[in-house]
Amino acid sequence: MSRLTFLQNKIIELDDAKRMLAMWRMKGDKIVFTNGCFDILHKGHVTYLAQAAQEGTRLVIGLNTDASVREQGKGEDRPINDQDARALVIAALGFVDLVLFFEEQTPINLIKELLPDVLVKGADYDPNETDPNSKKYIVGSDLIKSNGGKVIAIPLVDGYSTTSILAKGKK
Repeated sequence: MSRLTFLQNKIIELDDAKRMLAMWRMKGDKIVFTNGCFDILHKGHVTYLAQAAQEGTRLVIGLNTDASVREQGKGEDRPINDQDARALVIAALGFVDLVLFFEEQTPINLIKELLPDVLVKGADYDPNETDPNSKKYIVGSDLIKSNGGKVIAIPLVDGYSTTSILAKGKK
């Protein structure tokens, strides 16, 4: 199998992911899930994802589709890279095991279907926030906690965000 095919095989549909997670769980693997747009991969993303991967044995990424990114109001020119390009770049990270797209504003449907052992977000979210209307609320955290899982916020790397990188380019 070529290396490119290996990467492309990490980008899968929900039904295939559920089968893969079932096999991993039978082997005792601990599933970690996080999500994002990951539009222009940078040091902040890689640091965050590497730390997320350390929370278990398998890292699954929920990736916003292009339509989902546009609905978030990040700007008319976003995403910069289309979903297939973003998925391939994320899949190229050695510690990423699977990449799945989600069309909705939040990955709640993926979280419900996959029921990861650990749910991870950046420190701009709060694992203890219980109000779903709060900007700090981690979508799916109540479900993961009630299922015996862990919800974790990982510190962000100062000075690294796609928005700040794009702003530098416009100067």
